[in-house]
Amino acid sequence: MTRISETDGRPITEVPESSAVSPTLSPARMNVVFVTIMLGMLLAALDQTIVSTALPTIVTDLGGSGHMSWVVTAYMLTEAVATVLAGKFGDLFGRKVVFQTGAIVFVAASAVAGVAQNMTMLIAARAVQGIGGGALMVTAMALIADVIPLKQRGKYQGAMGAVFGVTTVLGPTLGGLFTDHASWRWCFYVNIPIAIIMVVMAARTIPAVRAAIKPVIDYLGIALVALGVCALVLALEWGGSEYAWTSPVIIGLFVAAVLLLIGFVVAELRAAQPMLPMFLFRNSVFTVCSVLSFIVGFAMLGAMTYLPTYLQYVDGVSATVSGLRTLPMVLGLLVMSVISGNVVSRTGKYKYFPIAGTAVMAIGLAAMSTMDRSTGIWLESLYMLILGAGLGLAMQVLTIVVQNTVPYAQLGTATSGVTFFRTIGSTFGTAIFGTLYSNKLTPALTDALSRLPGVSAESAKSTTALHKLPEAQQIPIIDAYSSAIDFVFRWVVPVALAGFVVAWLLKQVPLRDSSRAGAADLGEGFSVPDSADNVAQLERAIAGVMRKQRERGGPPGPGLLTTSELPVELAWALGEVHLRTRIRGSATVTDIAHAHWMPPQVLEPLYRRAIDDGYVVAVDDRLQLTELGNTEVIRFQQVWRQWLDEQLEDWTFTDSGGRSVLDQALDNIAAKLLDQQDRPPVPAV
Repeated sequence: MTRISETDGRPITEVPESSAVSPTLSPARMNVVFVTIMLGMLLAALDQTIVSTALPTIVTDLGGSGHMSWVVTAYMLTEAVATVLAGKFGDLFGRKVVFQTGAIVFVAASAVAGVAQNMTMLIAARAVQGIGGGALMVTAMALIADVIPLKQRGKYQGAMGAVFGVTTVLGPTLGGLFTDHASWRWCFYVNIPIAIIMVVMAARTIPAVRAAIKPVIDYLGIALVALGVCALVLALEWGGSEYAWTSPVIIGLFVAAVLLLIGFVVAELRAAQPMLPMFLFRNSVFTVCSVLSFIVGFAMLGAMTYLPTYLQYVDGVSATVSGLRTLPMVLGLLVMSVISGNVVSRTGKYKYFPIAGTAVMAIGLAAMSTMDRSTGIWLESLYMLILGAGLGLAMQVLTIVVQNTVPYAQLGTATSGVTFFRTIGSTFGTAIFGTLYSNKLTPALTDALSRLPGVSAESAKSTTALHKLPEAQQIPIIDAYSSAIDFVFRWVVPVALAGFVVAWLLKQVPLRDSSRAGAADLGEGFSVPDSADNVAQLERAIAGVMRKQRERGGPPGPGLLTTSELPVELAWALGEVHLRTRIRGSATVTDIAHAHWMPPQVLEPLYRRAIDDGYVVAVDDRLQLTELGNTEVIRFQQVWRQWLDEQLEDWTFTDSGGRSVLDQALDNIAAKLLDQQDRPPVPAV
């Protein structure tokens, strides 16, 4: 919604009554809302990794070892698509509705997964679970922006990012505990009571906020990329196991994938609001970061999915212990993410982190490809630590770099695009790990069993039964599993080396304060799926700049006010009238005084002076700016915009799209700050 300024004729974006202005919540209710949102993030993120340690037992119970990776892949694939749709649906129907719907879908799918009687049923339930999980994850981040005051939002978003990271540690361990001490089905049952509590809390506490502008949803683009990726994953998953690589089915899937992805590119070139604008790929930084994000996701989730399988079959440990034994990899990832983020925050230099990270990843994968039944626990832990350190070095800076280089009118889309590529990389990584694993294990296990008369295939597929066999019968089977997983890691080394080559193409550009503040945030490094709303992203960046300015010795306002010819106190008084008139429709001395916790009598002399000097007129106690007052406000706004352009010069505002996004973000921030100023009336003295 726009109106024309009466002073300079420029269009001014107004904030409609139904726009996403933060509702005023008490601190207690705000904390309850945050806990509710955090539970949604926790459930969605946890289910990415919780089944990894349970997979061997699931295969023993349900069979279908060749489809093992699909228990993870199905979830990741549908989650990637759901995160794109959920942000748009949140704008269309309200984020509270989408959050609750996502929770209901998630809990229903969890119940079905828990009672699954075969692998097909489990995979289908996991696919539906991913839809609910994606909706929970992206609306959780959007709800934070809706209900948390701007000045406090940074720490809450950091906490959400930390939750996303901690689940990487908790997932495999919890999955192992449930598998060993209850049943693998409890990996899914545990979601049900938590999700029910979350739905009830959301209904009672989360305020309903809906965007004023109806979004345009790129249904065709989303459908084409989802079908294209699914066809490609199926071809890679089935090739060499279900069907020969030269079979009509596999060739047909590859052809379909190519045609669908070409169709996706054509659709994005024609879409009014494309899911992934193709012109972003003209930016070499975005292209390089997308490729690296894909490779990081590929290696991280693929390794996390199959390491517990190796540890249970080859080392003979329980599901719980296998989860604990993968902690060195997660520890390396977390520690190096924090270290690299802090270094980037202090120095602004980032280029060599992805280079070093991909090189270290390749070393870690190569080392892990040498593991066998004679490798000691400490050496295995060292190899995992190296791989995790490489992932942490490469992962942390990718989102920050993209945010620093793309035009701001597309910042939200570019940020969500890099995250999307990492999720798709995780999907492909798990699928390709599974294909390599199955294609190598099947003949190796067949050969081993042919030399062991009396040992059944069921005994070889059960970790418990396998390690109850006599040692002489165990060794050939264990070696078959060891060689299969070593084969997987060996073939992934070239992927990491390709990332090493690509990382050298990453350009080093100066990082401004807003990007460097984000670089030290672990949540930014984990690239939590977030809204593609460009205005919301710019609000966050401006808030980061303001926070950085306060840390350096106070807000920039007083310093900028002195650039005006007006005394500071009069400039402040005019700004308050302008802000309240624009956002609330009217301004009175009483309203302004109450907002700042002071009696109206304190401000009355200041506003009498503004009236006497011709800057303000009073009509029935309502204050209005005169033409002279408006001129002074416009002058002040120009100084502010110039200051913001200097602070955010790593983004482009010169184009009309970028400027309109900046104007809308400033309006939203003003509305939210004003809303947060309001207090109960203070008695006069």
